[in-house]
Amino acid sequence: MSGLQFDDTAGQDLEALYRTGDAVRRRRLVRRALAAAPGEHVLDAGCGPGFFCAELLGEVGPGGQVSGTDLSPQMLALAERRCAGHENATFRPADATELPLVDATVDAAICVQVLEYVPQVHAALSELRRVLRPGGRVVVWDIDWATLSWYSEDPARMRRVLDAWDEHLVHRTLPRTLGPALRSAGFADVAMQAHVFATSSFDPDTYGAASVPLVRRFVAGRSGVSPAEAEAWADEQRALGDRGEYFFSITQFCFTATRPV
Repeated sequence: MSGLQFDDTAGQDLEALYRTGDAVRRRRLVRRALAAAPGEHVLDAGCGPGFFCAELLGEVGPGGQVSGTDLSPQMLALAERRCAGHENATFRPADATELPLVDATVDAAICVQVLEYVPQVHAALSELRRVLRPGGRVVVWDIDWATLSWYSEDPARMRRVLDAWDEHLVHRTLPRTLGPALRSAGFADVAMQAHVFATSSFDPDTYGAASVPLVRRFVAGRSGVSPAEAEAWADEQRALGDRGEYFFSITQFCFTATRPV
């Protein structure tokens, strides 16, 4: 399995995606589910370019602390730049299964669209539980990629593109087993909400349209999808938008849980 490589180009695509209205909506839903309070220590495990961290700093205030971890040096550099000037924000390279935090020192944690790329989900969830204080809260958000519905006038090509895109994942349908996995890792009060991200217009402010450059770049040369075919697929999506025939829908899942007291 060859996942996404977060080089500078991919980082730019991802940062653009995180600026969209759909991404803003998702961050709002995550922050509402977490309910960070002033003075709390909040962890973003797999912080990416730091959008969540920057917003959480406003919620925990100067008396709180935000810690961000990520495997990608490019993502950490973007996160540090985004949170520059905040001495209560710290960023460290780390795998989700080996968090560089002391036991029971975090009040709340988020892990957003990270675990679908982690082979050892149980180990990652156990690490989140370890660093949380008793009574601490966690929000885990992932996508069930089997719910993806994406229109094309060339279904066979679309199938090839999506099969190639699946290569960026470890777990294609992780939300289906996340509830039991959280309980198995020792969490309580496990709950789930589903959120549909759908659009019938090729609006760059939507998750679907903003994903096209990232998908096009990733699938080119994989699973029999040539660079020319990847480009033709992206061109078709834009043309469908121009004709008012674009359609994209996917369901994302928000899980909340607590570490028992």
